Amino acid sequence: MSQQLPNVETAIQLGLTADEFELVKKHMGRQPNFTELSIFSVMWSEHCSYKNSIKYLKTLPRKGEKLLVEAGEENAGLVDIGGGMACAFKIESHNHPSFIEPFQGAATGVGGIHRDIFTMGARPIAALNSLRFGKLNTSKMRRLVAGVVDGISSYGNCFGVPTVAGETYFHPSYDQNILVNAMSVGIVEVGKTLSATADGPGNSVFIVGSATGKDGIHGATFASADLTEESSEDLPSVQVGDPFQEKLLLEASLELAKTDAIIGMQDMGAAGIICSTSEMSAKSKTGMKIDLDKVPTRQANMKDWEILLSESQERMLVVVKKGREQEVLDIFDKWDLECKEIGEITDTQHLEFYQNGELCAHVPCEPLVLGGGAPVYDREYERPTYLDKIDKFDASKVDEPNNLMHVAKKLLESPNIASKKWISEQYDSMVRLNNANTNMPSDAAIIRLKDSSKALLATTDCNSNYVYADPEKGAMIAVSEAARNIVCSGGEPVAITNCLNFGNPYSPEVYYQFVNAIKGMGAACEKFETPVTGGNVSFYNQSNIDGNTVPVQPTPTIGMLGIMEDVENRMGLAFQNEGDVIVLLGPINNCINSSEYLRIIHKENYSPAPYFDLEMEYQVQRCISKLITEKLPTSVHDVSDGGLFFNLLESGMVNKLGFELNVFPKRIRKDAFLFGEGQSRVVISLSKEKLETLQNIAETFGVDSLVIGEVKERNIVINKKDFGAVNKWKYSFDHRLGELLGE
Repeated sequence: MSQQLPNVETAIQLGLTADEFELVKKHMGRQPNFTELSIFSVMWSEHCSYKNSIKYLKTLPRKGEKLLVEAGEENAGLVDIGGGMACAFKIESHNHPSFIEPFQGAATGVGGIHRDIFTMGARPIAALNSLRFGKLNTSKMRRLVAGVVDGISSYGNCFGVPTVAGETYFHPSYDQNILVNAMSVGIVEVGKTLSATADGPGNSVFIVGSATGKDGIHGATFASADLTEESSEDLPSVQVGDPFQEKLLLEASLELAKTDAIIGMQDMGAAGIICSTSEMSAKSKTGMKIDLDKVPTRQANMKDWEILLSESQERMLVVVKKGREQEVLDIFDKWDLECKEIGEITDTQHLEFYQNGELCAHVPCEPLVLGGGAPVYDREYERPTYLDKIDKFDASKVDEPNNLMHVAKKLLESPNIASKKWISEQYDSMVRLNNANTNMPSDAAIIRLKDSSKALLATTDCNSNYVYADPEKGAMIAVSEAARNIVCSGGEPVAITNCLNFGNPYSPEVYYQFVNAIKGMGAACEKFETPVTGGNVSFYNQSNIDGNTVPVQPTPTIGMLGIMEDVENRMGLAFQNEGDVIVLLGPINNCINSSEYLRIIHKENYSPAPYFDLEMEYQVQRCISKLITEKLPTSVHDVSDGGLFFNLLESGMVNKLGFELNVFPKRIRKDAFLFGEGQSRVVISLSKEKLETLQNIAETFGVDSLVIGEVKERNIVINKKDFGAVNKWKYSFDHRLGELLGE
């Protein structure tokens, strides 16, 4: 280790602070060389260490009777789904890479989250996503949308896992920093999972998969800094994916999992080799001795730190029992995958990296990892000044429109309201034939389990407008809406994974949003008994353009898993029969707060979060579960973006059925009733003969029920005014986003 020793200026250039540089020296007991300092810089980046968030993440509920591992113990959450089977699931972000290079950024985000699942021995069976883009009035943003969608569809379709659900929103705060969150769901037999451990000194360490290149170097650091106008120069921080290679890795890994030849396995995501070696060693309180000359590389003469920090895709680290190496090599050779022994496990609790026969880095494992010696911060926070504008909002000063049809048509022009069919049709949702939503769309994705009557349900949800208006309440709503979507589809919410997208944590106003969102999320998870199994924190989602710092709206995306004991009990959102009565369950009020209606029609961007009461939400969901169990509804659909009108339109369009809405409650504004986004409301259709039973059940739960109309043959009639055939609305609904994107 004859390198010239770096100083504090070098540390700062690598993304560390002066205090952190001193802490590195304390852990090392000496001055680190450049490679060692580079190791600490990526492992102590926000992306890897969660140094600005871990204090509050630990306050979230992380225990539940169906959880097989606690949050952070493995690559993904693991839930017992009965019948000797478990579900592994997780969501993560790939925001900055997707903004710089949308196709590869989104594609490798999908690949990375699937690897987290199958390195646990689980087979991925479904993918979901949550996307945020800026205004569609620029060619650059339209290219970003097209590139991200193309990247997700290309990787997922080639890899052979269906994309079954997702959400997409558009808002100016994402103009310079889009969000791409990817979720994977997999299944495995209980007791057959693999762990990311490195037990047993003397056991062999292998690297398998693609060769290591210079793509993705310092990607974790790149994800832990603001985007600027010069960020395109960081293009080498974006990885390049190969879904066909990943498919081979998947099959080889699952075959390997059936043997007892391996000790542990972990994919190489953020921070590459150094992350996998340090995390696996720290977990087992062992160490590793690694020969970097044995790592297959794509470029000649790669430096030691380049090999260690590379985030090249489709690679895994495998710890093999001594004497079983050939067995493992034969399996990977069968799948035409390069597998090389690069080192061995030691008992030193240190990592030793050699190149050209020389020791190039010698670092302790524990200080590198989450919960070890990485710094933990509790940043200052203060109430954002924009909340003062929100507090001044007075709905009584908002004029009620006279022409409700004009309002509805104007709202339909919003990409947030219009169908996302242009996006979803590019994804293969039918591969492996597990998707139960094909002929019966529902509020959550329903995934059949082969050789079982059970089904899994999954959804991603977050309305960032609500979180911006009230971080605590908005996060509660995100969890509640996810649970509501699963309940309305006939399932039982079980657990969540989250992807917490915020601006710079050093901003007191941003940190206020983060702290309070965690508080709201925790309260809702406790109420619905849906513990947090893990996820991802993504800070620094903001841009510094021309000296102005613009953070994205706080976006704590919720990925929720549910279980359905019998897939035949699934419930769809579509009206089924002409003449069925339409019932609105839940509280009715004059709320137009934070609605798309308020923003589009009245150009009002500062209003409180919509009406929400956690206890009422809980009772509404219990009521819905009971109604579905009693087989009363023919359709169930929750009221969300755009309000009641678009809820009814979505339910009608599937089977080209219209509806007549002939009840407007007294003392309730017509615009609030039709377009308000007050929470905890669900629309049910059912035969007239079952109406009294429904009303009696709703009363036992203390839930209001109001008959608002009935299903008609083809037209939409509101307050005796004909709004036209549902087919005409459907055409506009389905094609609006494509028109905005120039398709």
